[in-house]
Amino acid sequence: MADNKKFDEQITQIRQQIDILLNDNSVPRNVKTALEQAKAALGEDTDYSVKASAATYKIDEVSNDINLPPYARSVIWNILSMLESIKE
Repeated sequence: MADNKKFDEQITQIRQQIDILLNDNSVPRNVKTALEQAKAALGEDTDYSVKASAATYKIDEVSNDINLPPYARSVIWNILSMLESIKE
């Protein structure tokens, strides 16, 4: 049960990081679309590893977008790192 609380806290942090990028005008629209899909996946009522895998898949697709500002790429890599810790 302690893991669930920890995972819930991590997912909350991830969703906050996604919101920051979604509200940033310099983040390309295709990246925002992937982030919205990832955020939706994190809100589904499934197992934590399934949520994290779905979100990782969506975000990983755009993590190397050439139009992504460098700081946004760092935030995305941080999000991917947090998602990996949930999947394990």
